[in-house]
Amino acid sequence: MKHYLVTGGSGFIGAALVHRLVRDGHRVRVLDDNSRGHTGRLAGVLDDVEFVQGDIRDADAVRGAVRGVDGVLHLAAVNGTKHFYEKPEVVLDVGVRGMLNVLDACRADGVGDLVVASSSEAYQTPPMVPTPEDVPLVVPDVLNARYSYGGSKLISELLAVNWGRSGFDRVAIFRPHNVYGADMGWEHVVPEFSRRAVEAIAGHPNGTVPFKIQGDGRQTRAFVHIDDAIDGIVTVVDKGEHLGIYHVGNPEEVTIADLARQTVACLGREAQVMPGPAAPGGTDRRSPDIAKLTALGFTPRIPLSAGLPGVVEWYAERARADLGRMGQAAE
Repeated sequence: MKHYLVTGGSGFIGAALVHRLVRDGHRVRVLDDNSRGHTGRLAGVLDDVEFVQGDIRDADAVRGAVRGVDGVLHLAAVNGTKHFYEKPEVVLDVGVRGMLNVLDACRADGVGDLVVASSSEAYQTPPMVPTPEDVPLVVPDVLNARYSYGGSKLISELLAVNWGRSGFDRVAIFRPHNVYGADMGWEHVVPEFSRRAVEAIAGHPNGTVPFKIQGDGRQTRAFVHIDDAIDGIVTVVDKGEHLGIYHVGNPEEVTIADLARQTVACLGREAQVMPGPAAPGGTDRRSPDIAKLTALGFTPRIPLSAGLPGVVEWYAERARADLGRMGQAAE
């Protein structure tokens, strides 16, 4: 068993990874400033991990957290499309400065094993779908704040690969693709659709439920349940090669319009999807080619039809509670 540092370990994916590592018998240290994560996600394992509250941009905090571990799993980032537009400078600062701090700390303390979380955002609009790992990484428009996150991940990959050529035993990179699950924050499409479905149903107790979306709804995404995503990440941690890059996801595509219909159907109603203006910087199709990870033994187990209902209900329950509180406040 090993001793791992998980940066961003109270975030959505990070916390799920911590749970899995503890369950598998590893020692785990977590570094997070809880600016977006929270230790409630670590309920049940918090007593079994060493939690270090600190900012990934603080070189001294990172150096202290890295000291004495066998490997670093670097997941700290500011994710969520809302944040890309509203605070792109923070997204870039956390992504780039954080990556540099981790690399420098690993080298300084002789930690030779590093696994880095990138993103499908690093390649934006792919030239082929399903998309393999060797497609070009691009920032289509430096003036569009939307690309702050993808740009930070592109830079992180460059840093990790080139720092990793010397002084490391292994540096591996994984790119998660549209991970969904409970308690991931509201600024993602599945939680947002769940909240809007509750509000639309409340306003239309009978008949079909009007549901507005951005664009014409023909855009596709491939969503992977958090449990499958963690299986994929652990496969990279256990078996990923030096300078290997791996797509983590489920290639099952769904249109955004159909995702809206399925979300409303999870709550027992039928949606009337209403297209709207497309968001600038959007991508028409995204689905990962996971052949490299499959060759290491990974297979996604949870189709969207099986994973979505429970996740939608988790968010719907909280959205209903929020509506109830708003109603009471208005009385």
